[in-house]
Amino acid sequence: MNMRKIFVVGAAIAALGVAAGAAIAQTPAQKAMVDAAKAEGVVGEQADGYLGFRVPAPSADLTVAVQTINTARRQVYTESAVAAGTTTDVAGARMFESQLLPRMTTGQWYRNADGQWVRR
Repeated sequence: MNMRKIFVVGAAIAALGVAAGAAIAQTPAQKAMVDAAKAEGVVGEQADGYLGFRVPAPSADLTVAVQTINTARRQVYTESAVAAGTTTDVAGARMFESQLLPRMTTGQWYRNADGQWVRR
């Protein structure tokens, strides 16, 4: 992928704002539930741009909340990918690298590209 495409993907993702897309799809209760699960180390960001479970989900409600956010993210990544002429997978990975990972707070967990869970 050339530098122009990388820039376009990054700009498209930033313009669309994954947080805005996820915020529309999720309820305030779902956001609070996922934020708490992140703080507890149950849920973490992944290198593919989606949320994942570091340990088994403690409730069906949390599973639904994570699925809701991931569905909204997939839609945003797909739109960004189409605009940039790349794939949804590349758009998701770029979002993780440029937006999600830098925003993580100390102590939160994320799954790197090798599939390993790492504590920030």
